[in-house]
Amino acid sequence: MSSSDGPPPKNQTTEITLVTGQRYRIESDVKDTERIILDAARGSIPQLAWLVEAETGEVLAVNPDHIVTLKAAGS
Repeated sequence: MSSSDGPPPKNQTTEITLVTGQRYRIESDVKDTERIILDAARGSIPQLAWLVEAETGEVLAVNPDHIVTLKAAGS
């Protein structure tokens, strides 16, 4: 490992906020979470975005149209 590799990545989480005001921390970095949400939204047949809640491990199925914010959160 060279000095430019830096420290190993931390477990990254992303916070999503729904139109209802509910917030969830997701087990995924912000770019991967965005990709999952966009992939679900882009299909010709509406799909849910399947995500894992970081604190409980609960699987969430979220309507992409109901997500209003997406931001990187600390682990």
